[in-house]
Amino acid sequence: MLVFIVRRLFVSIWVFLTATVVIFFLATKVKDPLADARQLPDNTRENAIAVIVERMHLDEPFIVRYFLWLGDAIRGDLGVNRQGLSVNSMLDAAVGATLQLVIGATVISIIVGITIGVISALRQYSALDQSVTFVAFVCFSLPSFWIATLLKEFMAIDFNDWLADPVISVPFIAGIALITALAAGGLVVGDRRTRLTVFGTTAAGMAVLLAVVSATGWFTDPGLGPVVVALTALGGAIGFTTLVSGLEWAPPMKAALASAVLGIIAYFALGPVLEDPNLLTMVLLALVTAGIGYGLGWFLGGDLYRRNAIPAAIFTGLFTGAVIFLDRMLQSFASYSDSVGGRPVSTIGANTPNYDGTFWQSGLDSFGHLALPSLALVLISLASYSRYTRASMLEVMNQDYVRTARAKGLSERAVVTRHVLRNGLIPITTLVSLDIGTVLGGAVITEKVFGWRAMGTMLLEGIQQGDPMPIMAFFLVSGGAIIVFNMIADITYAVLDPRIRLS
Repeated sequence: MLVFIVRRLFVSIWVFLTATVVIFFLATKVKDPLADARQLPDNTRENAIAVIVERMHLDEPFIVRYFLWLGDAIRGDLGVNRQGLSVNSMLDAAVGATLQLVIGATVISIIVGITIGVISALRQYSALDQSVTFVAFVCFSLPSFWIATLLKEFMAIDFNDWLADPVISVPFIAGIALITALAAGGLVVGDRRTRLTVFGTTAAGMAVLLAVVSATGWFTDPGLGPVVVALTALGGAIGFTTLVSGLEWAPPMKAALASAVLGIIAYFALGPVLEDPNLLTMVLLALVTAGIGYGLGWFLGGDLYRRNAIPAAIFTGLFTGAVIFLDRMLQSFASYSDSVGGRPVSTIGANTPNYDGTFWQSGLDSFGHLALPSLALVLISLASYSRYTRASMLEVMNQDYVRTARAKGLSERAVVTRHVLRNGLIPITTLVSLDIGTVLGGAVITEKVFGWRAMGTMLLEGIQQGDPMPIMAFFLVSGGAIIVFNMIADITYAVLDPRIRLS
């Protein structure tokens, strides 16, 4: 494996260096950087041209300019742009804004998209599969700028207006209940009577829930409360145990339930700590939660089931912590909404200027600015991941070794997770690596619509001014990310399928 990694690393470095030569050449030809200076009055024209020529080394041949840039870049200095501003400072600000914008959207797209694709493949040609396919193709076909504009209108402006008097209409309740019931009925395996029972129960439950939250004005001052947190934690324990080991294995279930119970106790015991924490405190609490989950899985799993009990307990603990985090943030929603004039969902920018609130209020402010651009990116990427995952899963499910695994008597869960999903993820790895590397270069259209100044904005300004330095800084991040994640994809191939590293 080490030889395989070193070989891939060597090839990747040469590919990246070759790409920098091509990009630098194109960046110097994209536009005349002296075009604006030549339009100046006679008394300032020559001096302005001389300054730009000296700053950008325009009097040097292309190959000299490239090696000057490469030498500075190796030392960590990306030079100055056409106006004399430090490109390093521009890149630091742009990368931070881009990471804030795309990381959450990319992670959500990967997790949800792959999950939907797996479920859709397991329920091939069902009503759920047909509905998911239709929605996926619609989202994939819509232009990103149009999706962003619709989200600004209906998910921000109209939603903020609705929050002034959050009453849910009867037709809306009926529509949401119907959609939820159809999804639940499509997930259930059984005869028609079973599916109809699940459909009716889900529809009635969702309708009652929406009617209650509408009548009580829950949206004006939301929160989950200890009962919902406790029930959600216990449900998470059951769900993660089922995913990891199946309900028939008692030790992993005990470890997961113990992790959920400790999380519920922490909900009350850590009240003062969670009143107004900081990011470091939350990271330490997450690490402690994972450590406690590991210990519970180790001691309660025993020698035989320890391998399944540890991840079940860790996932349950982290999930419970996430639910408590969400509850605390929702409890601060009313005060935050009042502080921003009743417009919690923002349509422009990365944050509210000069806003100073508690940890939870600042989190809500960041989320309010991230919600719409992230959702626009998720809707587009989600379709790709779900479709590719479905196609890959269906191809693997028809292989001989999958039929052999079923013939050996393995449970369907074991067949899907150990054989189908692992081999089906190989082509998805390529898509994920390319997508992550691409989005780190910035979502140019989404940034423009929502007023974010990030990597995409820096690239556009470099092209418009004929300035190769911002363009090369953009490429160092986006191209470097693509190279790195492609190498990670190659290594992942070798982990998923050992035949690849031996070929």
